Amino acid sequence: MKHLFDEFDPLSTKQWKQKIQFELDGADYNETLIWNSPEDIKVKPFYDKEDCIKSFPVLTTASAFKICQNIFVFDENKSIERALDSIARGAESLRFTIENESINVVKLLDNLPLEEITIHFHLKFISIDFVKKIEAISKQKNGTVFCNLDPIGQLAKDGNWFTTSDKNNFDTLNLLSKQTTATSLISINASLYQNAGANMVQQIAYSLAHANEYLNRIEVINQPLVFEISVGTNYFFEIAKLRAFRLLFNLIAKEYNPNLSCHLLVSPTKRNKTLYDYNVNMLRTTTECMSAILGGADTIANLPYDALYHKDNEFGDRIARNQLLILKKESYFDKVNNPSDGSYYIESITTQLAEKSLALFKNIEANGGFLKQLNEGIIKRKIQESADAEQELFDSGKEVLLGTNKYQNKNDKMKQDLELFPFVKIKARKTLITPIIERRLAEKLEQERLKQE
Repeated sequence: MKHLFDEFDPLSTKQWKQKIQFELDGADYNETLIWNSPEDIKVKPFYDKEDCIKSFPVLTTASAFKICQNIFVFDENKSIERALDSIARGAESLRFTIENESINVVKLLDNLPLEEITIHFHLKFISIDFVKKIEAISKQKNGTVFCNLDPIGQLAKDGNWFTTSDKNNFDTLNLLSKQTTATSLISINASLYQNAGANMVQQIAYSLAHANEYLNRIEVINQPLVFEISVGTNYFFEIAKLRAFRLLFNLIAKEYNPNLSCHLLVSPTKRNKTLYDYNVNMLRTTTECMSAILGGADTIANLPYDALYHKDNEFGDRIARNQLLILKKESYFDKVNNPSDGSYYIESITTQLAEKSLALFKNIEANGGFLKQLNEGIIKRKIQESADAEQELFDSGKEVLLGTNKYQNKNDKMKQDLELFPFVKIKARKTLITPIIERRLAEKLEQERLKQE
């Protein structure tokens, strides 16, 4: 039996290039069709199997991703009501932000179906007693709970460690790690680096070096490490970024514990979100969530389109949740595992990101490790250099945010709609290090437009 494609002769890479060069009618192939990413990766107009000679398998389970609802806890009863409503409307996971120990976490968890959903915490403090309460009820109800404690992330973002009675935060984590078996303790706030303007190689390398500090200092780590990651709108690169994250973590972790795994908790970035023409944020977060799924995220917490300027509200939360539900229930994004396999482009970008990130990771380790470079301000300086380069592209119009620096709606008025302050807040205080600051690309332009209203 003759196959359909037997009628066509195979074409080599050289033949493709010759045909393209002919169609360019004298224009230079490299200057016209190849562009350079911020990670210094040259993106070609076409890819074939020759580009994937060094590719590495990355196993991802798109079918397993869970839809997460963010909930800020200030009143246990209202938070329980909101959590149960979110579950009834399709949420499969919950992330609770808790600011202090006054919250009755036992009451909060006792009223939720822990056997059906996974729970993530974002604690703005570190407390042995508080975590022990979470551990007890997690054991009792056989729940899957992630505490997501990240003292290094606290230092990087705030400039100071968590306040504890122990000598240092690592002592507290070591005590907890020996006394907890039912909950995952440690997370790495990789979102900070992305939202502050780091390029993808920096995001991966810094996050892995950040994680390596825990692997070196915490004596018992039996539960998965959670990477809280933000994704932007460079669709295929973001898929490759998540694949490279998992690939390199597995490579590094097996040196400590061959059974250690990672859990990717992914959200859309804030860096490219805008105050004006805010409905476009829905389009941005949709493609970003698609990248997260195809890249192998375990849990995805979408960002409401109005999160910059509105307090939490039912409509914004529902739309954000429904975006993920449509991708999962109507668009069948959960039906295929390893969906990027066979894409020469994505596999090539994954390999290049992994190689460059591993080289940077090794450089950090050879020069004293992540904490040393964080304390010396090297990490902040390198991120700032990348952020400044991206800001320059945005300011010059080469990097486009529709409705903001291109195709503005001059009739947009936002001053009366601001329930939250949408710009960087500078608060003078004493810190151990200069913190890494998250900043959106559009902030300066938006402030100028607000003044003109």
